[in-house]
Amino acid sequence: MSMADSLRKVARLARRVRRVDLSHPARSPLGTAVVNCVVYRDGIREKAADTVEESIARVRKATLAESATALQRRKGARGTARSTTTLPQPTTENSRHSPPRARQSHTGFVWLGLHEPTELEFARIADLFGLHPLAVEDAVHAHQRPKVEQYGDVLFAVFKTVTYVEHAELTATSEVVDTGEIMVFAGPDFVVTVRHGRHGSLGLLREDLEADPRQLAQGPAAVLHAIADHVVDDYLTVTDALQNDIDHVESAVFSPQDGRGGDAGRIYQLKRELLEFKRAVVPLDRPMNRLATDPACAVAPGIRPYFRDVSDHLTRVTEQIHAFDGLLDSILQAHLAQVTVAQNEDMRKITAWAAIIAVPTMVCGVYGMNFQHMPELHWKFGYPLVMAVIATACFVTHRGFKRKGWL
Repeated sequence: MSMADSLRKVARLARRVRRVDLSHPARSPLGTAVVNCVVYRDGIREKAADTVEESIARVRKATLAESATALQRRKGARGTARSTTTLPQPTTENSRHSPPRARQSHTGFVWLGLHEPTELEFARIADLFGLHPLAVEDAVHAHQRPKVEQYGDVLFAVFKTVTYVEHAELTATSEVVDTGEIMVFAGPDFVVTVRHGRHGSLGLLREDLEADPRQLAQGPAAVLHAIADHVVDDYLTVTDALQNDIDHVESAVFSPQDGRGGDAGRIYQLKRELLEFKRAVVPLDRPMNRLATDPACAVAPGIRPYFRDVSDHLTRVTEQIHAFDGLLDSILQAHLAQVTVAQNEDMRKITAWAAIIAVPTMVCGVYGMNFQHMPELHWKFGYPLVMAVIATACFVTHRGFKRKGWL
């Protein structure tokens, strides 16, 4: 492994290996399906509640209070407008396009994180948030295709997480990529994430979002975008690592030191792992375009440009996967062609040596028939002459094959 490859490996590990802060107040005790449950208001983290029910009740109670306050404010404004006569104000170009001055209502939301919950554990969560039974079944049993579905005002998204498995040398049995799943339920006042697999932790992503309250204040859609962006960024990291493996295999196939380098088993294994990666990435293209462009989708208009950016990155990954697939096909075909050429060379060598050995075999076979009337058997120079003829014939045959490149 070259120094450049070693540096790239260290860089990948630095990006992927993330420290887990067990003192983080959002994390529940280990061994339970609930990883964390946090309440956010205006992008700011609030003090954690004891249970999930208390968290969602706090958010919805605050939302009702804000709605009531806004309603009273509007009634008061209408009453003031009736009792006060005002002259119409002239409309200017600036005032026509200026934003409304009404106070924007900021409502909080709950972010609940789960890891591989059982049906019984998730049934209580589904009843509490009013999740659709079909989406609940998909979230519990996993092994779903990437997709985005809308059930009323709740978006259900499935993302395939992918990580690169480090290995000292690629073999015919090496595991190159490992996949998992993240299911996201994004409602008006909640986000429920269900994670399956050994990787794809959202702890650091949550902390990054908390460091940007302005983005987090845009609600559950902002969390959905952050998760999608996080997943696609991991795709980009995996494509870089796969590029390195493909370069190594290509170098082995066309290595001048060993014309038979690049074991077909390694190439085929890399192609199978690429296919698994492709199944995780390609189906996500259409759902991501829907989140970025479909007005009927329950995504705030201010978040859609961010989804377009994620969609662009996903398109780049998809194009690289198709390029890798075609390149591996070409490498496999080149390797098989080299094997065929090498086999033909072996067959020519075997044929040439068989022809050389046929000369003494024929001569010895003739004199081994033990006929009584063979003049050379009783001649003084018969044996040396036969040996000279055999040696000369073998030498001439060997030189002829050598000049033609068969030996």
